[in-house]
Amino acid sequence: MVYNVYMIRKQIYLTPQIDTELNILARSKGKSVAEVVREILKKSLKVKNTEKPSSLLLDLANMGFKGGPKDLSANLFDYLYGDKSPNYGRRKKVTGRR
Repeated sequence: MVYNVYMIRKQIYLTPQIDTELNILARSKGKSVAEVVREILKKSLKVKNTEKPSSLLLDLANMGFKGGPKDLSANLFDYLYGDKSPNYGRRKKVTGRR
């Protein structure tokens, strides 16, 4: 199973019988109990498979970001907070205002 990058943690209470059955099922499938619970819930709720087999970094890379500055890794701080930053960099001098 491919894990979605964004998972929401839930806490539930189980009867001892259900806990035992989940542990047996998970061991027989070679999976974690959490994964088995997700599969059971997915089947019973009829949730469509929307998981992508790629990681977050691959998703970002596939977005096709091109044309970035060639010196970004060397001057990251300048692009974020320094002179090259559109938000924090040098402001154009405004003439004629007082």
